[in-house]
Amino acid sequence: MNSYTVQVASQEHFDLAESICHEMAESAKARGTGIAKRTPEYLREKMSEGKAIIATDDVDGSFVGFCYIETWQHGNFVANSGLIVNPSYRQYGVAKAVKAKAFELSRERYPEAKIIGITTSLAVMKINSDLGYEPTTFSELPVDDNFWKGCQSCVNYDILTRTERKICLCTGMIFDPNEVKKTDEEKDEKWIFLKNMADFSQLKKFKEKLLMPFKPKGKSK
Repeated sequence: MNSYTVQVASQEHFDLAESICHEMAESAKARGTGIAKRTPEYLREKMSEGKAIIATDDVDGSFVGFCYIETWQHGNFVANSGLIVNPSYRQYGVAKAVKAKAFELSRERYPEAKIIGITTSLAVMKINSDLGYEPTTFSELPVDDNFWKGCQSCVNYDILTRTERKICLCTGMIFDPNEVKKTDEEKDEKWIFLKNMADFSQLKKFKEKLLMPFKPKGKSK
């Protein structure tokens, strides 16, 4: 594997937007879950605004990893969205490096904003947890309809709608800068049981049993 560089994307990376979008679509198909569909033009817009992080191969300049920043409710909420890694570079810490850079950029540009995310990926939950995110209820996420439109392409969107956005297979996570300022004694410990990957896995399995449609077994002949 070649070495790679993680940096804030710019206009010099416009030609990689097509391949990034393609990999986003292929990854969603492979996982069987949705991802907010974005066009190459949208990704280029994020690059030109300095609101995207890209990892590129140091030898041929190809796309290795990508993520972009979105804001909601006048900048009160920030999401690091569209995390994707080239399949050839998975399992090498690219996702963690890209997310860490996106988190750093978000804190620099929006220091008072809450950084949020929703995901079914245990790996992403672990990365977020290491960055200081905590699980949260959907009621703590933006009420802006545009935020939830990104879920419409997900195969589990019906769960979100029939629960009136109260719960889904995704786990909501949030980094609150105000919580960082608190002492350990002052912090809310309602999620104290979620401390490692096994806990996140148990939570995911519980929600799947609770929310997925029941499929009766076929009769044996």
